[in-house]
Amino acid sequence: MKAFVTGGTGFVGAHLVQALRARGDTVTCLVRNGAKARALGWSDVRVIPGGLDDGAALREGCAEADVIYHVAGRISARDLNEFMRANRDATANLLEAASGRPLQRFVLVSSLAVAGPTVPGHPIDETRPPSPVTPYGQSKLAAEVLVRAMAISWTIVRPPTVYGEWDREILKVFRLARTGVAPVFGDGSQELSVIYAGDLAAALVAAATAPAAANRLYYAAHPEVTTSGELVRAIGRSVGRAPRIVPLPGPVARGLLWVIGSVAHLAGRATLLSVDKAAEFLAPAWTCRSDALTRDTGWRADTDLETGLRRTAAWYRTEGWL
Repeated sequence: MKAFVTGGTGFVGAHLVQALRARGDTVTCLVRNGAKARALGWSDVRVIPGGLDDGAALREGCAEADVIYHVAGRISARDLNEFMRANRDATANLLEAASGRPLQRFVLVSSLAVAGPTVPGHPIDETRPPSPVTPYGQSKLAAEVLVRAMAISWTIVRPPTVYGEWDREILKVFRLARTGVAPVFGDGSQELSVIYAGDLAAALVAAATAPAAANRLYYAAHPEVTTSGELVRAIGRSVGRAPRIVPLPGPVARGLLWVIGSVAHLAGRATLLSVDKAAEFLAPAWTCRSDALTRDTGWRADTDLETGLRRTAAWYRTEGWL
């Protein structure tokens, strides 16, 4: 098929483009930074320079696409308005460029943040009403509303925590674990669903190609639930260390997030570590079930946490990131 991908030079997008190329699909990517595309070594990917505010570039990318994968988005911003511009308004621009074209599917990569947290032992499924607790989650929900309103065939996929090659966020935890000391928000008991990025890429392809997945919303996660503390210990094992876990109780965590966020704001930078993320970092559980996606497409996450983390650590070392 002919695929148009936004965010193809990003973390999840790079895995998706890799999966599409392996399938033999014809891939076109919207690329704001040409150097990133060149660094990925793509020789068989058509690159369209531009951003999600460039109507001409978007129309060019959508013109011959069978499937559009909207992966691009911001996970950190200075305020709600900045999140909305990046995640809601950019989605609107892309949908406008795609309107009137005979698409087979429009796939939106959303987030578990749209649903909000849950309680230990109770992973959520697609019947759970949205309840975002952060500006990021609110902006992704706004993007979902726009997609659902369009007269096109769509599928929305909400992943939980994603890890793997090309990721620079969890890389920070790898680097901390290698020092032998790693802080965790709360007491380390927060339950988490996670997914290896290669498995998420396969989920997105399955969502785009399965007839039963049309106009449906899904979660995509590995069925095995972990905790924030165990995730750090598993990352430690992947780099040959047994890091000492340093718990950050709620008041301490909120104070630390306020300081980091304030410094970033004064510097005019966005950061994932800000006080408006406290409700996310300190929630008792972020877990979800992928039964519906498996039922409708046959997809399942094959990469267990230990295998995925070892693979990721090896890649970081090879690339000189770790």
